[in-house]
Parts: sequence; structure tokens; C-alpha cells
Amino acid sequence: MEKSALLRPERFLRAMFVVLVMILALGPATLWASGASLASPASDQDPDARAILLRMADFLAKTPAFSVTIRSGYDAIQDDGQRIEFGEKRRILMQRPDHLRVDTLRSDGDRGQLFFDGKTLTAFKADDNVFARAEKPGTVDDAVVYLVRDLQITLPLARMFRTSFPQDMEKQVSSINYVEEDPLFDVPTDHLAAKAADVDFQVWIARGEEPLPRRVILTYKNEPGQPQFWADFSEWTLSPGIADDSFTFTPPKAAEQIPFLVPVRQKGSLPVQKGGDQ
Repeated sequence: MEKSALLRPERFLRAMFVVLVMILALGPATLWASGASLASPASDQDPDARAILLRMADFLAKTPAFSVTIRSGYDAIQDDGQRIEFGEKRRILMQRPDHLRVDTLRSDGDRGQLFFDGKTLTAFKADDNVFARAEKPGTVDDAVVYLVRDLQITLPLARMFRTSFPQDMEKQVSSINYVEEDPLFDVPTDHLAAKAADVDFQVWIARGEEPLPRRVILTYKNEPGQPQFWADFSEWTLSPGIADDSFTFTPPKAAEQIPFLVPVRQKGSLPVQKGGDQ
């Protein structure tokens, strides 16, 4: 079957033209995508499991710099109900408060990059040798909000990159339970199962002084076919070696610059909200 005959879900690939560049750099949405639907205040929770989840979120929010490799996959439900999995691998490099880089390789071979240096946001699509650039001074938090709210781009695990991650988890999680201690990763992990308004999720969090996530599985329970997204985290480094030009994009020879397309909405109207796709 030709690749073009397979249906990728709109929730992951609904943006076109320059926005496609960003999706190649950033990938599909997840529960932790900025702007995802919020659950009602937590009411049915295991206090110990809740504490483990929030400790992880607080640890990430306060970490001044890190790098991590994320290998992920997501279901595309076909017209006949068959599940086809597409995937990607991303290398994340962050230096708070205002530097972020994402290098992406998708399962179809496409490569993309995102650079943010506190002043400029640049997305590059290597296969087409095109890039888009916007002057956007601020922090990583500001850049994520701009990508998701203004450009309406599906940004995976966006909440993980923001300093408000603990507060976001507080609002989203409606119930959570401890499953087991899992010894199958590079370090022992706590396996948690939780629910939010639109998504059920599982997360495996390293035990010890560095409570970093090792795996996440999300089930979109209100979507047709209940598609899943999963992500494995490896090669965590909390003191990454950062070169002077790590967050600077130098266009390759003959690269074409194209504009970001900001979705237009009528004056006084609110942005369209659709689950985790904000």
C-alpha cells in the first residue's frame, strides 16, 4: 500500500503549508499539549500516586537545563477500523529560561528542526530545504504558548516544557492510582495510571533523586477507535554540554524562507478548541 493511501488522524496533522514544517519538527499532540481540555478538580485519587506525579512535574519545571531523546508513536485509525502506527524520534535540548531546540526524524524519513534562542523562533524542513522564522522575544513558556495558541500547532508534551507543568497536572488529573514498581527500565520506576477529562494515561517515573519520566501512554477515550499515543524517554542529561551555536539556525545553501501562517479569526472570536490540539 502506498504511503499516501494511509490516513493520518486530523488531530495530529491538521495544519498545512508552513505549519507542516512545525509538525515535522514537533510532532503529534498528547494529553500534556498546551491548551488541552481540563478535568474537574481531583476527587478520586491515591495520595501517594498523586504525590509521585506532582514531584515529577515539579522536578522538570525547576530543572534549569536538560536533554532527552523521545521515541514516540501514535495510531491512525483507517476508514475500515484498522490501526496504523506512525512514529518519530525527537532529541530535545532545553536551557531555561529562553532556549529550546528540537531535532526530529519521522517514520516516513522526513526531518525537521525547531530553534528558539529567546528572540527568534525558527522551523526548518530539511527535505524541502525551507524554513520559517518569527521574531518572538520571551521565554520557552512564551514560545510554547505562541506555537499552540497563536499558530494553533499540535505540540507534543508541551506542558512538560513549561514551568507551569505542576499546576497543569493538578488541574487535569481527575483520578490516579499506583499500579506497581517496575524494574524493566534502566532504573526502577513507579507505574501510575490516571484519568483526565478526555484522556486516560499511564506514566512510568524513575524512583530516586531524579524522578524523570521513562514512558507515557495516552488513550484518547472519546475519539473514534480510542487511538493511543506512546512515548519512551531515554538518554536524559541534566547537565548537557551546550555549544555556543546549539540554538542558532544557519540556513543551508539555497534554503528558501517562507512565512509562518497565523490562523485568521474574526474580531472578538475565540480560538477553536479541540481536545489536545490547541
